[in-house]
Amino acid sequence: MSSNSFAYNEQSGGGEAAELGQEATSTIAPSGAFGLFSSDWKKNEDLKQMLESSKDSAKLDAMKRIVGMIAKGKNASELFPAVVKNVASKNIEIKKLVYVYLVRYAEEQQDLALLSISTFQRALKDPNQLIRASALRVLSSIRVPIIVPIMMLAIKEASADLSPYVRKNAAHAIQKLYSLDPEQKEMLIEVIEKLLKDKSTLVAGSVVMAFEEVCPDRIDLIHRNYRKLCNLLVDVEEWGQVVIIHMLTRYARTQFVSPWREDDGLEDNEKNFYESDDEEKEKSDKKRPYIMDPDHRLLIRNTKPLLQSRNAAVVMAVAQLYWHISPKSEAGVISKSLVRLLRSNREVQYIVLQNIATMSIQRKGMFEPYLKSFYVRSTDPTMIKTLKLEILTNLANEANISTLLREFQTYVKSQDKQFAAATIQTIGRCATSITEVCDTCLNGLVCLLSNRDEIVVAESVVVIKKLLQMQPAQHGEIIKHMAKLLDSITVPVARASILWLIGENCERVPKIAPDVLRKMAKSFTSEDDLVKLQILNLGAKLYLTNSKQTKLLTQYILNLGKYDQNYDIRDRTRFIRQLIVPNEKSGALSKYAKKIFLAQKPAPLLESPFKDRDHFQLGTLSHTLNIKASGYLELSNWPEVAPDPSVRNVEVIESAKDWTPVGKTKKEKPAKKFYSESEEEEEEEEESSDSSSSGSGDSESGSGSESGDTGSEDSSEDSSSEPESETGSEAEAERKRNSKTKRKSDSEDEEKKNEKSKASESSSVESSSMEESSSGSESASESDGEPAPRKVTQAKERKPQQERQPPRKDVFLLDLDDFNPVSTPVALPTPALSPSLIADLEGLNLSASSSVINVSTPVFVPTKTHELLHRMSGKGLAAWYCFPRQPCIFGDKMVSVQITLNNTSDRKIENIHIGEKKLPVGMQMHVFHPIASLEPEGSVTVSMGIDFCDSTQAACFQLCTKDDCFNVSIQPPVGELLLPVAMSEKDFKKERGTLTGMNETSVTVIAAPQNFTPSMILQKVVNVANLGAVPSGQDNVHRFAAKTVHSGSLMLVTVELKEGSTAQLIINTEKTLIGSVLLRELKPVLSQG
Repeated sequence: MSSNSFAYNEQSGGGEAAELGQEATSTIAPSGAFGLFSSDWKKNEDLKQMLESSKDSAKLDAMKRIVGMIAKGKNASELFPAVVKNVASKNIEIKKLVYVYLVRYAEEQQDLALLSISTFQRALKDPNQLIRASALRVLSSIRVPIIVPIMMLAIKEASADLSPYVRKNAAHAIQKLYSLDPEQKEMLIEVIEKLLKDKSTLVAGSVVMAFEEVCPDRIDLIHRNYRKLCNLLVDVEEWGQVVIIHMLTRYARTQFVSPWREDDGLEDNEKNFYESDDEEKEKSDKKRPYIMDPDHRLLIRNTKPLLQSRNAAVVMAVAQLYWHISPKSEAGVISKSLVRLLRSNREVQYIVLQNIATMSIQRKGMFEPYLKSFYVRSTDPTMIKTLKLEILTNLANEANISTLLREFQTYVKSQDKQFAAATIQTIGRCATSITEVCDTCLNGLVCLLSNRDEIVVAESVVVIKKLLQMQPAQHGEIIKHMAKLLDSITVPVARASILWLIGENCERVPKIAPDVLRKMAKSFTSEDDLVKLQILNLGAKLYLTNSKQTKLLTQYILNLGKYDQNYDIRDRTRFIRQLIVPNEKSGALSKYAKKIFLAQKPAPLLESPFKDRDHFQLGTLSHTLNIKASGYLELSNWPEVAPDPSVRNVEVIESAKDWTPVGKTKKEKPAKKFYSESEEEEEEEEESSDSSSSGSGDSESGSGSESGDTGSEDSSEDSSSEPESETGSEAEAERKRNSKTKRKSDSEDEEKKNEKSKASESSSVESSSMEESSSGSESASESDGEPAPRKVTQAKERKPQQERQPPRKDVFLLDLDDFNPVSTPVALPTPALSPSLIADLEGLNLSASSSVINVSTPVFVPTKTHELLHRMSGKGLAAWYCFPRQPCIFGDKMVSVQITLNNTSDRKIENIHIGEKKLPVGMQMHVFHPIASLEPEGSVTVSMGIDFCDSTQAACFQLCTKDDCFNVSIQPPVGELLLPVAMSEKDFKKERGTLTGMNETSVTVIAAPQNFTPSMILQKVVNVANLGAVPSGQDNVHRFAAKTVHSGSLMLVTVELKEGSTAQLIINTEKTLIGSVLLRELKPVLSQG
């Protein structure tokens, strides 16, 4: 976690430097009255002098201004010689900014950068991790083949660096080096293999990206890291999540069998219902039931929470993973998340809608419940409108077609003519796919023929022509009506369609067809080439069916076509003349002229343009463009037989049948149990939970007979190198071996210790998913020197079970580690203690906070938002805030606040950030990162953390844009200063007994009896305050508990129902001021109906 927070701090620091640079440049920019025509040589000379100054303050100021120039997009490359001289500066701030500059211009000024290469190499050993990483970035940006060996050496050293940030940059440098010199591939693969074993979430995304660039076909490198990547996925940065998910999708398609066989099997069973028993038996022998591989399930389960990510790319990546590798019955969960993305900007909408269009062709049921989400809005751009039309067409069925047709009627009237034309095509497709509404659609399209808009009429004609091809005999009247429109329609495609229809049905309209040909002959020379071709075809068809009336007319048209400027028309004329007018030179084809021209044409098949895109992986550039893009990696077909799953085992090789469902570990050695059966069952339940929070207390049970339970983990680490006594270290080692270690720790030292204890136990086969990803060879080599202590310790542990069994309540002492930071307990090396001393130690371990305080999830999260900045006051920028009732990620004493910013103006708002803060004494605020720009009608949600110090005082600050600053304030309701607590009724009464007298306030509430039902009381109380419900054994008493966010003081609320329509509301807390305010807010809420 520290590495992640470091990266964000580093980014924000760079942003501040850029802002400072911008401010500096803005102050000196106007060098004269005619700034537009003045040269910049003076300003740059000034900067060069400052960079050559002996004062660090002048150099720092110059570097800030230069970085500001780069941030504004100005060219600062001519300052490269002056800047690169300062690369060896001892001032850390100057050095950071110099490296920011060099990363930008090293590739352009390679010769000058090479002169300082020795300085970069020295910087790779710098104690500051930022300098080491920046030096590696600059080195990899100098794209000169001569320094490839130096880069290779630097990458190898950086990949073993203690800082995860440096290792991350090493992974980035791998891709640059590979593009510079592909011959280094084998050496780079060794580095990638090493970095893939890294346990840091900061490194995971970058190394997988390097793997995808350098050696995407080396699936064997992923086997042993597969489970680790699945479990780290939630904590990796968003960019890394996208890369890892795409890689794991390809991996799953090669390593697991198809989960879609299950559906096929069900269909076969239905078909074979009436077959004989012998046949069924034979087929059942051949067909094995599908059982999903636990690793396959692990991937699907661990990616599901990411569907709630704020990043659209992550949601899209998870959606394509579910589409390509999950069972069809489970893929439906992605539909709601994809529909949520339709509230994003138009670029995101475009990509998401393209993918939904492809999905909706194959599985309509996924998106049918969200049909209204695809209705077109008037503000949508044309590209979004056409995609929504495509999806609505795919989702159309007998049940919803009437609703959709009413919607389409409105769309046809749109001012956007391209969209109106697309709607008419959509109506035609609906008519072909749903035969029940074909006549209705046809009648509606005929009505559109009288529309004033020529484009609408033309498109209607084209669609009617396609529909009439399906059943021409029934619609002679429509053809006559369309023939009359020839005088008014000028769009070539529509005129050509009408002529084609009349030619195909010339025998059904014998009186109209010759007259149409006469009119067309008159205007032949002025028609479009497309129309001329259809006039020739019409003349040929009439010549063959009604030569008496049209012989001379057809010859006249053929003569006109013979001398036309377009060679296609001249060729067609000659071809038709030889075919239909028999003479001596005519071949055998003349006999079959009628069959050739008047042959039965197949009806056109109106298909979705997205039908052929499903062979591309969803969410890729190739899918968007519908063409294979450079670098696209195709998804392989599912294997018929799954490869050996044991290759993914890290420490213990197990056969596939020995696997238990994911989240549960096998229990072995039943004869040598350390815990009671009930405790082991609790362990299993705790292990199977998906929570990845710091659960060291919940997942670890201690023993009262062993010294210092709460400090066993720390004491074992401290004594691993220099043990205070041999007996103490042996007792620690044995306790580690016998206890089922389920703690997921960020400390690599702790994980190595756990591996060591597991490897030294020959019969143990248990390993958690995180520990399986660590190196087995290390733990094996470490354990080689430990056989003698193990035997001694095992002998010592053979004691009566009761002596080792602690009181059950001792387990709860460890729960304090979950939410309350406590000082490291003293490790006691003595292996056995007297019962009286154990009791004394139990009392010492209890801190001021009660052991029953466990923060729980909120019972209810209100959707109410408060206005922070009105759009009129904010000059187009509007802001609202709400309290999501979640633990704040910026600090455990802060209240989480979500702010939604909306640009209601018609211009882009730039550089939205928090300005001056006017906070009361003690109050703290963690601001959001500056937002570079917000497009018109754009909206963005950001998170902040505010430590209100358990008071309802408002936090006042300035919300600033590039041009303005606005004074705003956030005032918290008293109910949002609390975190819900889970506790038993017994613990509630015990704590309430200690909070009496001055710490208790009460009031009588009068209301109707129907307002005092348990559900009503719960709903009203949790709506006002973030309280947790406490189970109650009495029907007339309702209890709620919480603790204050800042100080952690308990807040106990009791609603005791009396006779009649009264109730007693009692609040017990040390924070009497907050208690009285909460009492005043709860009373009117409980009183009203």
